[in-house]
Amino acid sequence: MKKFSELKINSEVVELLKRQGIVVATPVQEKVIPSARTGRDLIIQAKTGTGKTLAFLLPTIERIKKIPVTQALIIAPTRELATQIYKVANPIAKLLELEIILICGGQDVEREKNKLRHSPQLIIGTTGRLLDHLRRGTINLSRTNKIVVDEADELLKLGFIEDVENLLQETANDRQLILCSATMPLRIRQLAAEFMSKPQEILVESKTVTLENIEQKILKVKPEKKFNRLVEILDEENPYLAIIFCAKKETASKLALEIAALKKFPVDELHGDLTQQQRNFVMKKFRDATIQILVATDLAARGLDVEGVTHVISYDVPRDVETYIHRIGRTGRAGQSGKAITLVTNDEIERLRRIEQGIKKSIAKLKN
Repeated sequence: MKKFSELKINSEVVELLKRQGIVVATPVQEKVIPSARTGRDLIIQAKTGTGKTLAFLLPTIERIKKIPVTQALIIAPTRELATQIYKVANPIAKLLELEIILICGGQDVEREKNKLRHSPQLIIGTTGRLLDHLRRGTINLSRTNKIVVDEADELLKLGFIEDVENLLQETANDRQLILCSATMPLRIRQLAAEFMSKPQEILVESKTVTLENIEQKILKVKPEKKFNRLVEILDEENPYLAIIFCAKKETASKLALEIAALKKFPVDELHGDLTQQQRNFVMKKFRDATIQILVATDLAARGLDVEGVTHVISYDVPRDVETYIHRIGRTGRAGQSGKAITLVTNDEIERLRRIEQGIKKSIAKLKN
């Protein structure tokens, strides 16, 4: 593996990354950075946790000129992921004296409009708010020629691909488009065919790696016993920090209330019905460990990266293997060990089998 200095990254940026404990490039960074520098279109197929954010950010930022024109745009499926990308990009952009702005729901539109008047060189945002500014005439993408679409398959699942197409049509004809996606369904291929020119495809296999430090278990339960078994697990495991994933926001909200009523565990909820301010407040409490348990939906937890998560519990079996890997990848990070427990009812057995096929592993069962 190469150090960032060997990839000819700006020395000041290398020092900044070093202060953050980032010295050696991941495989996706080694492959993407030299190719992205050439200005050619790229399709990056890599799962969460592979380091793709820095892989597309570093070469994109280094090619931005110090002129008051919006030159780069990064599109993310959720405000959480957009915010996470912004947090990675902001110190690098500031170091290089570039203007950067985050555009997403939950933020003050007037403040965004004021910042956009100065034509920030780099915009990171979600489709809905970006299109809103286009309609208002407060954003100009006509000279934007460096575009990244992150987690394209998630944008597809959420129904935002047409919004992405509308945004791309507003950008410069000589654009470089970098498309990141964990999977490549037909609709994403069609998007690539329409907007990309002879793209280079970079596939980075994630070793079951992301799962190596995670002890995985399943527990078969009857629907009516589900909550009681969850409480027993929390009592037995006594997690330092735990995320409980639910399929629906209604379930997450109800479950958080039921756990809070026990007055055993500090708990809060994270889902799409919360405002951005509320989400930020909840996440601060979780990061500070003033709450021990976070009950969340997959959408709200997209891009969530918190140190010290010891347990991930799937109250509902995830819809596919990618979602499963994303969930359990919230624990066992930075070389630490973690535990992932999935509650399974009879109706969810087939979905569990597909997940086991996807990770090429039979998950051990907990005794009832």
